[in-house]
Amino acid sequence: MQSLATQSMPDLSEVIRLQGVQRRYEMGTTFVDALSGIDLVVERNEYLAIMGASGSGKSTLMNIIGCLETATGGEFWLNGLRVSDMGDRELARARNREIGFVFQTFNLLPRVSALANVEVPLIYAGLKRKQRAERARHALGTVGLADRMLHKPSEMSGGQRQRVAIARALVTNPSILLADEPTGNLDSTTGVEIMGLFDELQAAGNTLIVVTHEQHVADHSDRIVHLSDGAIVSDTNTGAYS
Repeated sequence: MQSLATQSMPDLSEVIRLQGVQRRYEMGTTFVDALSGIDLVVERNEYLAIMGASGSGKSTLMNIIGCLETATGGEFWLNGLRVSDMGDRELARARNREIGFVFQTFNLLPRVSALANVEVPLIYAGLKRKQRAERARHALGTVGLADRMLHKPSEMSGGQRQRVAIARALVTNPSILLADEPTGNLDSTTGVEIMGLFDELQAAGNTLIVVTHEQHVADHSDRIVHLSDGAIVSDTNTGAYS
């Protein structure tokens, strides 16, 4: 009999399905509901933006989608895996295989090259050195950094460092590229370049979820979900790629 953690979702065109997802935190003698009954489906190759004010629940939702924390209620399916029934080890495996993270602060290792930074997830995946180098070179080429792969982060601009971070997120061929305020530490011109790169990545077949408070960033997406007080209050197709 197949375990709950490996059952297929009803529709494999859906890379994410959340059904009634809740996240409750215990605060002393009281409880705070960060998410209260989230229903959300993300199709393969979709480009989704999640927006909301501070405290709306968007960071909690991002953490659950990214398998960084678990829901306290409801069901979560990720690329055919029932995440809501996974233990810590299974969650870590799903996170490493299925999610590529892009952070506002880049999170690069400062003393090693771009190539070595991009190889890091492949080390955890157990790939041999030659395979790691080949895949990391390809990922850096994809983001336009084939000529900068031996440079350290300190020798690169903010935009180039974010491109390294995107290459690192892509190198494992994840089901989803999950970006948290990806232009937050960049000037406006460089931010436009990074969002243009995201457009190219979606055109190449990637599924993207961007958490942002900036409307001009969200406008690149196919669809914008707004959260307030832990609930989805609007879910709108932008028509950007219709």
